[in-house]
Amino acid sequence: MPTRVLLTVDTELTSRHYRRGASWHENFERSYDPAGVGIPYQLRVLAEHKLKACFFVDPMPALLYGIEPVRRMVEPILEAGQEVQLHLHPFWHGKAGGRSPVYELNDCGLAEQRELIEMARRLLMEVGAPAPVAFRAGGYAANADTLAALAALEIRYDSSHNGSHHPWPSALPLDPELIAPVLVQGVVEVPVTQIRKRGGGLRHLQICAVSAREMEAALRHAETRDHSLVTIVSHSFELATRDGLRPNKVIRRRFERLCGFLADRHAVMPTTSFASLPELKLDGGAEPLPASGLREAGRVVEQIWADGRYEHAGKTEPALASSSVIGAELLLQYIAQ
Repeated sequence: MPTRVLLTVDTELTSRHYRRGASWHENFERSYDPAGVGIPYQLRVLAEHKLKACFFVDPMPALLYGIEPVRRMVEPILEAGQEVQLHLHPFWHGKAGGRSPVYELNDCGLAEQRELIEMARRLLMEVGAPAPVAFRAGGYAANADTLAALAALEIRYDSSHNGSHHPWPSALPLDPELIAPVLVQGVVEVPVTQIRKRGGGLRHLQICAVSAREMEAALRHAETRDHSLVTIVSHSFELATRDGLRPNKVIRRRFERLCGFLADRHAVMPTTSFASLPELKLDGGAEPLPASGLREAGRVVEQIWADGRYEHAGKTEPALASSSVIGAELLLQYIAQ
C-alpha cells in the first residue's frame, strides 16, 4: 500500500495586516498572492508536477469585508482542480461584532465553536466550495470540544493536532508524538507529521519550518516504514517575506524541490485530497523521523541565511548582515559536502 501525502495549504487573510490598517485589497495582495509566490504561483507549480493539494480556506474575513475576498480566494483553487476545505480564525468574528477578538478557537466553549464552524462552512459554500469534509483550526487551536462540534456537523476529518504545538495552542487530548490517523470522538484526526529534534521535542513538517533535506528524509522514513499518510503544512503567504513584499527564495526553492521530489515518487507516494482518501489504517503506530544533528544544523544555518538575506534586508547594519550571510554560506557549503 502506498504512503499517501497530504500537501495542505492554510489559505487566509492575516490579522497582522488588518491590525496595521491595511484594506482588504492590500491584505489579499500580501496574504493570498504576495510577491508573486502566493496561491496562483503555487497552483501553477502543482499543475506542472501533476500534484494534488488541499487548501484550507478561512472564509471568516467575509464577516468584516463581505464575501468578495473569499470568492477571489476560492475560485482559482477550484478552477485549478484542487481541493478546498475549511479553516477558521475566530479573530474576524469578534472584530465584525465590535468585540474584543478571540484568537484561539479553543478559547470558545462547545456551543460557540459549533456556531463558528457552522457559520464558516456556510460562507465557504456560498462562494461555490463543496460541503467541507475536513477542518483545521487556525493556529492548530483545537480541543475536545472542537471534535465534538465537528462530529455534530458531520465533518469527517480534522487536521489540527500538531505535536510540536502541544499542549497549547494545539490542545487535543492526544499524544504529541501521534502522527498516524486516529478515530477520536467520531472524527478521524489526521495529525500534522512531526520529526524529532536533538535533545528531545518535535518539529512539524511545515515548509518554512524544516529544510528540504528534513522533508525528504521524513518522506523516505514514512515510505520505508509503511506509514499510511504524511501531512505537510504550508500557508498562502509562506513563500514570501513576512511583510508580503518580497519572495523568500530559500522557502520558494524548498517548495519547488518538494514538488519535484513528490513528482518523481508519485507511484509510491501519491499526493491526495481529503475527499479522495481511502479507508485509512487508523492508529497505525507510525513514529516520527529520528533526530539528526547534521540535518538540524543545516536547517538552522539555512534559516539564519534566509532571515539575513530576505527578512532583514535593509533593516540591519550592512557589514553585520553581510558577514552573517557570508558565514552562513560557508557553513552551508561545508554541510553539503
